[in-house]
Amino acid sequence: MTTGDEGYEWVSREDPRVTEVRLLRETGKTGEIAGTPADNLLIHGDSYQALHALTRIPEYAEEYRGKVRLVYIDPPFNTGQAFQHYDDALEHSVWLTMMRDRLLLIRELLAPGGSVWVHLDDAEMAYCRVLMDEIFGRGNFVGTIVWQKIHARNNSAQHVSAVHDYLLVYARSKNDLVFNRIDRTELSDQEFWNPDNDPRGPWRRSDLTASHAYEDGRYEVTGPHGDVFAPRGNRWWSVSRETFEALREDDRLWWGKTGRTFPFRKRFQSELGGLVPTTFWTHDEVGDNRQAKGEVTRLFDRSRIFSTPKPEALLKRVIQIASNPGDVVMDAFAGSGTTAAVAHKMKRRWVTTELLEETVETFTRPRLEKVVSGDDPGGVTKAVRWGGGGGFKSLHVAPSAYDVVDGRVFFADWVKGTDFAQIVAAQLGFKYVGLSAGPFCARRGRARLAVIDGVVDDVVARGVLAQLDEGERAVLVGRGIAPEAESLLREFSPGSRALKAPRDLASRGRVVR
Repeated sequence: MTTGDEGYEWVSREDPRVTEVRLLRETGKTGEIAGTPADNLLIHGDSYQALHALTRIPEYAEEYRGKVRLVYIDPPFNTGQAFQHYDDALEHSVWLTMMRDRLLLIRELLAPGGSVWVHLDDAEMAYCRVLMDEIFGRGNFVGTIVWQKIHARNNSAQHVSAVHDYLLVYARSKNDLVFNRIDRTELSDQEFWNPDNDPRGPWRRSDLTASHAYEDGRYEVTGPHGDVFAPRGNRWWSVSRETFEALREDDRLWWGKTGRTFPFRKRFQSELGGLVPTTFWTHDEVGDNRQAKGEVTRLFDRSRIFSTPKPEALLKRVIQIASNPGDVVMDAFAGSGTTAAVAHKMKRRWVTTELLEETVETFTRPRLEKVVSGDDPGGVTKAVRWGGGGGFKSLHVAPSAYDVVDGRVFFADWVKGTDFAQIVAAQLGFKYVGLSAGPFCARRGRARLAVIDGVVDDVVARGVLAQLDEGERAVLVGRGIAPEAESLLREFSPGSRALKAPRDLASRGRVVR
C-alpha cells in the first residue's frame, strides 16, 4: 500500500487499510460537466485504491464496472533508473504484486469487448506477459506491439542499442473483441494503379489462389484470348467457379496488359477502407520519445520537462483501434496526461489516475485544462480537428479511515459526520443518498442503511424500524451496539441487523459485504 510520503509499504493483504473502499472526494471541476460519476475523471491518489473505489462504490461501479472499452497503462518499467517524476526501481516481486493487484481490478472494469494495453520495456515485459496470461487467460492474448521509440543509434551502449518498447494487448473476452482499422497511408497506397481506366478508381492486384485445399478450388478457366489457366502444384483457387465467373462479369479480373497472363482479382482502393494494424509501429507512423518530449515542452516550458512522456500519435492509434467515440478510456498511471488528452480530443470519455501530487499539479491538470479550453494546438489536435470543449472533474482518493495500533483497528480522527456515513455506505456496498432524508443515508435494493455516530440502543432501533416501508429491512451501524437493540431487531424485523464500527466493517482485515 502507499504511505503518506507517496512511497510503498509492505502490509498483509488482510490489513483493513488495504481491503477498505476509499472515498473519492471532489476537489474541483474544469469546463462543462454534468456533475455525475459519468464525467471525465482526473483522480489524484494511488491507482489501486482509485480502481478499487471505481469497482466498489455503487455510484461509480454502475458507471464503470464491466463498461470500460479500453485501458492503456504505462506503469513504472522497473528498470532501476531514477526518473525525476517516478521512483522506477521497485524490487521485482513487489513490482509484479503491484501490477497483479491493479490488473485484477482492471479486468473487473473492462467491458466484454474491451481490451487492456500495457506499455513496457525489456525489464519486465516477459514476466508481465506470464502474469497477464494468468489473469486474463492465454486465449485472450491478442498480440505484442513493438514501438520504435528511438530512431537514432546509441553508439555508446555497452552491448546493444535499445530502440523499442512493447505494448502487451489482452482482451477481456476475445470472442467479443472487435478492433477498428487504422487510417490508410501514402506508403500503403503506393501499389494502387488503374492501367485499364476502371471508372471505380485505383485498384491493386490480389492473388486468387490459396495454399490450403478448397473443396471447389480445382477447375480450369479460359482467358480473354482462349488461354486456359489452373493453379499448379499445391495451390487451389481461393473462390468457387461461380464466384470466379461473377468477378469476370463485374470486370474485377486482371489478365495483364496483354490479356494472356494468369488472372488476379482487382481490389479497389475505394472499397477497402482502413488497414488491419500490424505489430510493428515505426517512429514515422506514431512518433517517438523526442517528439513526445517536444509536445510537452511546447505546452509548458523547458523548466518543466516530464521525463517519460509518450507521443500523442501513439495514443491516437491505440485509441482509434480499440475504442469508438463515447466509449470509456482509462489510464491508471496518468503521468503527463497524454492518454486523457488524446481521448478527450477524440471524443472519448476518460478516467485517469496519478499518484504524485506534484505531477498532477505541474503536468496532468494544466495539460487537460489546455485541451478543454482549446489552447493545445500540438499533438493530434489538427489531425482530429479539435477546437476545445467538454470538461472534467478532479477527485482525490481519501486517506485510510483506519488506524491500526498493536493489531487493533480504530477509526482515524477525521472519520465523523458525513464522512463516517459515506465510509460505512462504501464498505457495505450501499448507494449513498445523504443524511437529510430521515434516519437512512443509503440504500441497496430493499435494504436501508442508518449510520449512528454513537450507540445504537433499543430507542434508536425502534425509531429506525418505524421508518421502514413494508418489505424493507434495515442495517444499523453505530460505534456501539446495545444488546437490547440486537434483540429488538431479531424480534420485530427479521433480516435487519446491527453492526459495530469499525469492528464489523474491518473484521479480520476483510470488508464486510
